[in-house]
Amino acid sequence: MEKYDYEIVIGLEVHVELKTKTKIFCACSNSFGAEPNTNVCPVCSGFPGMLPVLNQQVVDYAIRAGLALNCEISPYSKFDRKNYFYPDLPKAYQISQFDLPICLNGYLDIYVEGRTKRIGIVRAHMEEDAGKLVHQGSITQTAFSLVDLNRSGVPLLEIVSQPDMRSAAEAREYLEKLRSTMLFAGVSDCKMQEGSLRCDANVSVRPWGEAKLGTRTEIKNLNSFRALEKAIEYEARRQMDALDDGELIVQETRTWDEEKQVTRSMRSKEEAHDYRYFPEPDLPPLMISPEWVESIAREMPELPHQAQQRLMDEYGLPPYDVAILTSTPEYLAYFDQCVVDFSQPKAVANWMMGELNKYLNQSNMEISACLVQPGHLAALLKMVDEGTISGKMAKDIFAEMFASGNEPQGIVKEKGLAQISDQDTLIAMIEEVLKANPKVVEDYLGGKQKAAGFLVGQVMKATKGQANPTLVNQLIDKCLSAQ
Repeated sequence: MEKYDYEIVIGLEVHVELKTKTKIFCACSNSFGAEPNTNVCPVCSGFPGMLPVLNQQVVDYAIRAGLALNCEISPYSKFDRKNYFYPDLPKAYQISQFDLPICLNGYLDIYVEGRTKRIGIVRAHMEEDAGKLVHQGSITQTAFSLVDLNRSGVPLLEIVSQPDMRSAAEAREYLEKLRSTMLFAGVSDCKMQEGSLRCDANVSVRPWGEAKLGTRTEIKNLNSFRALEKAIEYEARRQMDALDDGELIVQETRTWDEEKQVTRSMRSKEEAHDYRYFPEPDLPPLMISPEWVESIAREMPELPHQAQQRLMDEYGLPPYDVAILTSTPEYLAYFDQCVVDFSQPKAVANWMMGELNKYLNQSNMEISACLVQPGHLAALLKMVDEGTISGKMAKDIFAEMFASGNEPQGIVKEKGLAQISDQDTLIAMIEEVLKANPKVVEDYLGGKQKAAGFLVGQVMKATKGQANPTLVNQLIDKCLSAQ
């Protein structure tokens, strides 16, 4: 059987770090970047006899996230102990939620390959994070590892999808949509480079038309969209090749080797019963009233799907554009402000997705750190629209704006870049060009229309690109017609 005869089945487990000031069960700071083992106390470092106290802000954020993910909010939920041994888990158990999580039965709609697809969400539950192992090399080859407990007890929301994705591209789109939803909901900063958004991918393959799921493997701790996509593509190919060779797929946990661009086996995959879950005896069940949920619902900000519908309804923008414009709240706010100052939304969207994104990506910069103010981009687009500068000039001016933060009017004035649109000035220049190129003029008059393009180029060269090209074309045609 050829590998293309297989269907890929993907489900994602995403850990979102909630941006509370303190940890989930103690008063230690929930901040990134502190010296190792400094944001710790007897509770989060697992001293015997220490009792957890639930942070209410964690519950509020979990409810808000659940509403953003179209989940049912459970009126009754509880915490459980998930028992396993690992060096960064000081208690040898993790306080999590098992059979009665706070959020159930949600979904996210993604837009991929020109169509909308709904991805189901099984559950979203609260839990504490473990510590962090700092490996001296790769996880599979390290000689020894160091333990940092600063992250131990940091509040997480684990969001588990249905196995509804059928390609690495769909998985990436889902994770990007999930990230933007959490950002708009205001529950996490979702900085993947800092570990506040982490993803595990469950991947299996099955023959086309087969209803039964194949044996899955889990790829742990994918910390970028690119890594997620590449790891899924590799793992799916690996499984297909193995099945073609008559091998069985082993249920296991694997890691992504970024350097080698391969997945590697870490350990056999645990099942739920391996963790010996039982109710957390030190925390009472959590009762959530309808009034509590309603009070949070009333304060919900605009979410990505709502913003996307607004942009399509008000401005007629296509789904591809609005998906990019709503990637983060800051990016959308930038667009909204630009449109206030320059009421041509499609032109604004094109510039943001083109020139602005190009420089942001080259600089590895978020839009919040960009020196180009929305009003300055709007002013630049106005100058193009009014014919003060050409589109080509605008790109050069924008590069200067991005580097310096200066407004476009000042750059144009300082560098003498204003487009020449005075007809008398241009006619004088055109007449000089016509005199200097009698053979080209003769060709044009003889019916060779392309000769006019050469003459336009000569005028643009003489004006160092500052002539209004549309007006130059019109005036050259007028001058030649008079001959």
